[in-house]
Amino acid sequence: MKVLVPVKRVVDYNVKVRVKPDNSGIDLANVKMSVNPFCEIAIEEAVRLREAGVATEVVAVAVGVTACQEQLRTCLALGADRAVLIETEADIQPLGVARAMAALQAQENADIVIFGKQSIDGDNSQTGQMFAALTGMPQATFASEVKVEDGKARVIREIDGGLQTVDVDLPCVITTDLRLNEPRYASLPNIMKAKKKPLDITTPDTLGVDVNPTVETLKVEAPSERQAGIKVGDVEELVDKLRNEAKVIS
Repeated sequence: MKVLVPVKRVVDYNVKVRVKPDNSGIDLANVKMSVNPFCEIAIEEAVRLREAGVATEVVAVAVGVTACQEQLRTCLALGADRAVLIETEADIQPLGVARAMAALQAQENADIVIFGKQSIDGDNSQTGQMFAALTGMPQATFASEVKVEDGKARVIREIDGGLQTVDVDLPCVITTDLRLNEPRYASLPNIMKAKKKPLDITTPDTLGVDVNPTVETLKVEAPSERQAGIKVGDVEELVDKLRNEAKVIS
C-alpha cells in the first residue's frame, strides 16, 4: 500500500511575518521556512501506518520553487521513503496544487493521500477537498483518528456536536486535524540518511497541468495595532468610560 503526502513550504510558525513596503505580499528575505505543521502531522500519520505494517511506501510531494527540496529532505528525515518536487515558479494556489497532485496521483496510484487540513499561511482548507473532487476519490476530512483495514479507512473526525465516525473505501483522501498525532523530531542519523533517499523533480508541463493562479492578490496589509488598555479606579469610572467613550451602554 502506497501513501502520498503533499507538503507545503511555509514561513516558520515562530517567525513574525513582515509585509513588504509596497504591500504586494509577505517579505520572505532571510526568513526561516519550514514544513507546514499540519503537513508534518500528515507525514507522521503516514509513517505510523508504514510502521504498523499497513503501508509499504510513503511518498512526500511538494509543489513549488526549487527551495522546497529542503522541506522534502526534512520529510525524508521524518521517515518518508522518497520525495517528489513538482517544480514551478508560479504563485501556487489551492486549485493549482490540487491539479498537480491529481496528475501525479494518476501516475503513482496511491491507496491513501493524506493532506494537512490547512496551511498556516493561506488558511484556506481547500486543497484536499479540491483534490478529492478532481480525482473522484472518497474523502474524510479533519481526522483525529485513522484506522485502515479490510480495504477501508475508518476515520474519526471532530464536528461541532462531538465526534463523527466515517468509513471510506480505498483509495481515499484524508485531511489531518491537529489532534491526530504529535510529529516526531528528525534525528541526526535520519537527517544524514535523508540525503541519500531519492528525490525526483518534475514540472507541471511534464504532468500536463496548469497551475497558474486563478485569484489575484491586490494588496497585503498588516493588522492594525491594538491600543493599550487602561486601568480604572472604581466601578463608577468604568461605567462612565463605557457610556461616554466606548458608547456600549446608554
